[in-house]
Amino acid sequence: MSKRNATLRQYWVGIRLFLIMTVALGIVYPLVVTGVGQLIAPAQANGSLISVNGSVVGSILIGQSFTDSDGVALPQWFQSRPSAAGDGYDGSASSGSNLGPNSDKLVQAIADRKAAIAASDGVDPASIPADALTASASGLDPHISPEYAREQVARVAAARDLPEAEVAKLVESFVQSADLGYIGEPTVNVLRLNIALDALK
Repeated sequence: MSKRNATLRQYWVGIRLFLIMTVALGIVYPLVVTGVGQLIAPAQANGSLISVNGSVVGSILIGQSFTDSDGVALPQWFQSRPSAAGDGYDGSASSGSNLGPNSDKLVQAIADRKAAIAASDGVDPASIPADALTASASGLDPHISPEYAREQVARVAAARDLPEAEVAKLVESFVQSADLGYIGEPTVNVLRLNIALDALK
């Protein structure tokens, strides 16, 4: 076999391998994984979306704000953890603030949040949980601590003219324990809680 033919043969082998791997890994594999996901866990594969009366209101995996157009917290809703992702809970800009503990900007943001929450919820600023004042690393955290949820009960109950004990009981029913009982901390999914809250009459 001539050197030229040997070279052409190697090129042809490389091209065939390239085409086979492109089809296998670029088309077949994604289709198989997507199909398995749709069969085994369709809700999770489609983004863990939640619908109310036939309309999608969000995902249990991505937080969202419950504020007016000016960013002021609406008193009738449980509030989420602050977000530094884009303009807030922007899935395409997931990130933390990247501000360190010596940042004057971070210190001021925490002070502003603390003052706003203390005023709206009528609580001692020193009792406000840390997750109410600081953004998560992703900026998309859908959960808050049970302490922060409990801290908001009186405001939400008053805004909705509901018995405080009834709202407090609802909060407790949505406290999720740590994964496997010891991984992480107990949490409350804000969207799920607010949907159940809106169903109370």
